Amino acid sequence: MSRSRRRRRTARGLWVAVPTAGAVLAGIGYLVTHDEGPQRPVVAVTVPSRAAVEGPQAAAHPSPSAKPTKARKPKASSEEKADGPSKHTDRRAADYFKRRWDDKPVKRIKDVRTVGGYLRIYTDLPESADNSDSALTLCERGLEYLRDQGVADPVVFVQAEFGENGNPVLANILGPGDDNCRVTHPEPG
Repeated sequence: MSRSRRRRRTARGLWVAVPTAGAVLAGIGYLVTHDEGPQRPVVAVTVPSRAAVEGPQAAAHPSPSAKPTKARKPKASSEEKADGPSKHTDRRAADYFKRRWDDKPVKRIKDVRTVGGYLRIYTDLPESADNSDSALTLCERGLEYLRDQGVADPVVFVQAEFGENGNPVLANILGPGDDNCRVTHPEPG
């Protein structure tokens, strides 16, 4: 009877929760080298994750051997970049510009959108082209388009190509109180 009792203690001691893979391997090594009788069935052992063993703090403080991962920036879609016609394109406005004028400023247009009652003219002009001749011309033409459409308080934005700052405004009309398309910059101080 003492012999069977001894086996039970040994078997019971092996089923204690094992926190590391090294301990699992040591336990398997013990079973292989200390065979005491008939073959025992092989049992699959699942090693718990570090977070499961050490708690939620393990996820907040990764181990020194863990490789840091870079957070990926979501790429801007072509609709966000406004670098061509999209489902948001105001087809009537785009056709108006192409039909009325065939010059350099109109060829700079990549997309025309009416968003929230505002006319936005997206161009391939650089961010440094604020108050440029092309930007001001497109703004004035956008204003003319909105007046032809019967808009009482027209608002027009001419925007640069997509960059680090999105599509910066190069020229604008901000409603009835605005008398020109020039973008103003506040004085520092």
